[in-house]
Amino acid sequence: MKRRILAPAVLMTLVATLAPAGAEQRFGVKVYADATYDGETSQWVSNNMKVDAACYRTAADPINVNMFYEKMFGVTEVRKTNHTGLFKKGDINITVQNPWTDVRTGQEHKDTLISIVKTK
Repeated sequence: MKRRILAPAVLMTLVATLAPAGAEQRFGVKVYADATYDGETSQWVSNNMKVDAACYRTAADPINVNMFYEKMFGVTEVRKTNHTGLFKKGDINITVQNPWTDVRTGQEHKDTLISIVKTK
């Protein structure tokens, strides 16, 4: 019984740990340091927008997240405000949003959402 409970917890921890590295390998873009992978949002964006996406959440201020991406080699700033940012690296778009609305639930979130998306 204990193995059945422990195995999913270990698997979820492993996936959360590997997700940023996976995005860096898939897209060639570093993920903001303390951002955590949001699998449900990533899946929704990928399936409904017909793109390859990885979404992350962080408590960091969007201004700090924007500064992180604007300093990254090969990344071009498209536009930014105190609450949003849009950056490009080749066919990769990086968006930063705070607040953001979960389109599945309509709930507004006060943390920062980072979406790394490869356009097709």
